[in-house]
Amino acid sequence: MEMNKLVIAYLALISVLTAIVTIIDKINAKAGGRRVPEDFLLTLGLLGGSASEYITMKLIRHKTKHKKFMVGLPVMIAIQAIIAIGLWIYTQRG
Repeated sequence: MEMNKLVIAYLALISVLTAIVTIIDKINAKAGGRRVPEDFLLTLGLLGGSASEYITMKLIRHKTKHKKFMVGLPVMIAIQAIIAIGLWIYTQRG
């Protein structure tokens, strides 16, 4: 049970962090400021922030013309969902 709380806390934290970084990149893009590297944004998605990053990008219309984000993030979401379901099934066998 304690592990479940840690996983939920981690996913909440990485999701909020990813959304904030995405919004900062959008603000900097409009203002001509320093940009967040695309590899860093994708890494945040890989670390568990893919769903919040995809939703944030759609809401603020940021990088929606970049296929590596608009295709890559949904693929990450699907893979992460499959892993989560697999882990849940595995832990229920006990």
